[in-house]
Amino acid sequence: MKHRRPTVADLLSIKGKRQLTMLRVVTLEEAEAAEKAGIDLVSVPPQLLGPAFREVAPSVFAFPGLDDFVTTEDYLRAAFQAMRADGDAVYCAAGLSTVRRLREEGIPVCGHVGLIPSKATWTGGFRAVGKSAASALEVWRQVKALEEAGAFAAEIEVVPAEVASAISKRTSLLMLSMGAGTGCDAQYLFAEDVLGQNRGHYPRHAKVYRNFAAGFDRLQQERIAAFREYVEDVRSGAYPEKVHLVGIAPEELEGFLSRIDAQDQTVSRAG
Repeated sequence: MKHRRPTVADLLSIKGKRQLTMLRVVTLEEAEAAEKAGIDLVSVPPQLLGPAFREVAPSVFAFPGLDDFVTTEDYLRAAFQAMRADGDAVYCAAGLSTVRRLREEGIPVCGHVGLIPSKATWTGGFRAVGKSAASALEVWRQVKALEEAGAFAAEIEVVPAEVASAISKRTSLLMLSMGAGTGCDAQYLFAEDVLGQNRGHYPRHAKVYRNFAAGFDRLQQERIAAFREYVEDVRSGAYPEKVHLVGIAPEELEGFLSRIDAQDQTVSRAG
């Protein structure tokens, strides 16, 4: 059965009509769960893409993230690789010249405004952006610059909901809200936060739906207990039992032993 994934044009036609759902997933199991749960969009590490990914997540729109590159050529090469691996668009927080170059090659680009972790030093660290008129205007300027450079979407992170909503209404970009309210076009969370996998700080915008951390702790205790029982069985002789071993017919064993005994005697005489 063939599954039709949404295109960029499909997503842009939905703008302002309904909220899309988006998750950051990093494993095939998470991707499969996103598919089965009806998640619309996923952000993924580029290395997750490929036939196995599309086998389990045939209909989700996937944004592989392009990070840690230096030159525009590096980004371009990585973007082509990601698209060939069945990505639908690329996330890119690089400069506008890089965004523009990717767009010139027909690669759909999602930019990033507001709190950008890799550039947080410019906005005061890991804190909200856009809480003053001047700061909000800078976010708006960045959105318009991305729009002019040819991006089709932008993640807007930890910006006051009223500011994000006003911006979303005034741009053609698909705006992906991470802690920026419901006035945007999609809600974006990390799967690890949704699943409660963290043991430390959770961002203000995160909502935890399960407690995987407690499950992981329980599994670790079970893992240690199983390993300990294995050690005890080996030391006591309880493992291996007969059922764990390969058998041999008595006549075959007798033939084997007689031959190696004969070889041993030959070696002894020669010595």
